[in-house]
Amino acid sequence: MGDTTVDPRRRIPRTDAVLADSRVAAAIARVGRGTVKAAVVAAQQRARAGEIAPGEVTEAALRALPRDPGGLRPVLNATGVVLHTNLGRAALSEAAVAAVTAASGHTDVELDLATGRRARRGRDALAALAAAVPDAGGVHVVNNGAAALVLAATALAAGREIVVSRGEMVEIGDGFRLPDLLESTGARLREVGTTNRTSYADYADAVGPQTGFILKVHPSNFVVRGFTRAVEVAELTGLGVPVVADIGSGLLTSDPLLPDEPDAATTLRAGADLVVASGDKLLGGPQAGLLLGAADLVERLRRHPLARALRVDKLTLAALRATVAGPQTPTWQALRMDPDVLRRRTEDLAARLGGAEVVPSVAVVGGGGAPELELPSWAVALPEAYAEPLRLGEPPVVGRVVRGRLLLDLRCVPAEQDAAVAAAVAAAGKP
Repeated sequence: MGDTTVDPRRRIPRTDAVLADSRVAAAIARVGRGTVKAAVVAAQQRARAGEIAPGEVTEAALRALPRDPGGLRPVLNATGVVLHTNLGRAALSEAAVAAVTAASGHTDVELDLATGRRARRGRDALAALAAAVPDAGGVHVVNNGAAALVLAATALAAGREIVVSRGEMVEIGDGFRLPDLLESTGARLREVGTTNRTSYADYADAVGPQTGFILKVHPSNFVVRGFTRAVEVAELTGLGVPVVADIGSGLLTSDPLLPDEPDAATTLRAGADLVVASGDKLLGGPQAGLLLGAADLVERLRRHPLARALRVDKLTLAALRATVAGPQTPTWQALRMDPDVLRRRTEDLAARLGGAEVVPSVAVVGGGGAPELELPSWAVALPEAYAEPLRLGEPPVVGRVVRGRLLLDLRCVPAEQDAAVAAAVAAAGKP
């Protein structure tokens, strides 16, 4: 009698059979046929290698698929850092999210529907920005704050000098330094003053025929105290060259909560010819670089060939317009969260977790803004061992580890997501 044993590999389902499964078909609609087929083939290879049983191929393929077609997983920010760079900085408002969705198809981004002719790109977003900062004669938007500064340096100072204080030669994150960024444009840096003290005379002595502009940089991610001196924008406006102010954080008008943060309107009134700022920090919008200033200067930048390479897409324009003209942003709300309300939410979360400890905490702005501002806050304290399983859970919950404990601060978590935080903690194990 012959051997009737069947090679288990013969029981591995065919690719077309797996793809016909209703759950797999739904995944194809979500993440695409190529991605799903690759996951199926990989699962089949695992079955052939004996790592999984043939009947587990479909489940293994589904588990291997990305949860989100964009490859980015939504995260609940329980760090107490409002503008957390690693978590994407500003969370968009519902209005901005709706605007992005509406702009995801064909739009009139460069079309005048009344005439059928080409129109200025992003005119609604630019009009909203101009209305928010009427002191600006002209406005323009590029893809981030660094790009805005690069465009200004290229258009105004390529082959010439940029005069800047040594105390403002900052590192902007991830190892990128301002001197390297500016020199990449072909400009030469003329550093004046010292790390802690720069005077008007230092600038005046440096300005000459080769000066493209004077650059003032707000050192938004650090503070120098003690024997210091700096020259304000208003003092530099009579030196015969443009004054460009990089205010960094994107604050359009003054905010009593942030008295040490420069804003675009005040800086322009002080005499700056051009203000450069970010859109995804205190403004609370999408990543973008804002250029606001004298109409002729902004138009010169807009018409520069580099501006085409740095332009923003329709989704960013839609989100920016909705942010500037719309309701209070999540960033604005998180910065002003009532500590008493936050404490009650935190105590409710602790009760859901069977009496976890509630502790006072301190939240911060983050994103390179208001480095000394501390926001009184509250947090649930858990053992540090919870940090990893919470990050890997569904949804991921990211807290802050302090002295061997994991702190979950709900300041940046929408109130309707408190139950999701509780469920995530429970899934990770009881405190």
